[in-house]
Amino acid sequence: MRLHPEVSQALSAKKPLVALESTVITHGLPRPTNLELARKLEETVRQAGAVPATIAILNGEVTIGLTDTELEALAHDETADKASLWNLGAIVAQGRSAGTTVAATTFLAHRAGLQVFATGGIGGVHPHPYDESADLLELSRTPILVVSAGPKSILDLAATTERLESLGVALLGYKTDYLPAFHSPGSPHKLPARVESPEEAAKAFQAARDLGLPGASLVLNPVSQGLDFAQVEGWVALATQEAARAGVQGKALTPFLLTRLAELSGGQTVTVNLRLLEENARLAAQIAVALARV
Repeated sequence: MRLHPEVSQALSAKKPLVALESTVITHGLPRPTNLELARKLEETVRQAGAVPATIAILNGEVTIGLTDTELEALAHDETADKASLWNLGAIVAQGRSAGTTVAATTFLAHRAGLQVFATGGIGGVHPHPYDESADLLELSRTPILVVSAGPKSILDLAATTERLESLGVALLGYKTDYLPAFHSPGSPHKLPARVESPEEAAKAFQAARDLGLPGASLVLNPVSQGLDFAQVEGWVALATQEAARAGVQGKALTPFLLTRLAELSGGQTVTVNLRLLEENARLAAQIAVALARV
């Protein structure tokens, strides 16, 4: 594991730090939007008073905090894999490069000593039998604060919420009583707790640490300008039907659904995705600053 000097210094000085995942760079967005967003997220974190640490695997080396040259190289690397927990060891052993998923970033950020992680949407329970994201299990066993806009829109939100509850992941609605649904700022699913400020979120996380709770604190931040929940549900249902007719399944299903959502919404889902990523990075930095004071 290699830490960027700025990240290493910030850890030693107990300065605010925010981990950022990299699959959004390698697999989430088209070029050159992916590099533009990666740079913007790091700058957003800096402007809010924290040090950004984008996490990735570069030629078999776990890298915590990328230089701009490394960020650019990763954004242009068409051979980069997607690293989750189940293939992380193999990617490192074989000297390959990869973007890190929520699960892998959560694990690596905690191993490096970071306490706050900003992402877009988390994975969860899919409507299809036995398809469940590794994000859920990793969030249940890693004591880190994660800022997210909720589970991805293509998921079974009710089942995902139940699994998070069963796994003991602390759910904190940021100025909301209801689960944000990624592209939509709200959903019908009630949350167990609510926080009104970065300071309150930091205190809730610190209390969980003091109690020795094993899992993550998931701060659910509704996107400021999102899409109607029922409208997105309709698009997801249509895209899922199209995937079934075309025989799309397995790893190919999620990219297919997200692409069709972008097409059906006339690009609105992509715009919302970029907005929520920036808003989550800003809130995560504010919480990291508050946590440093706590």
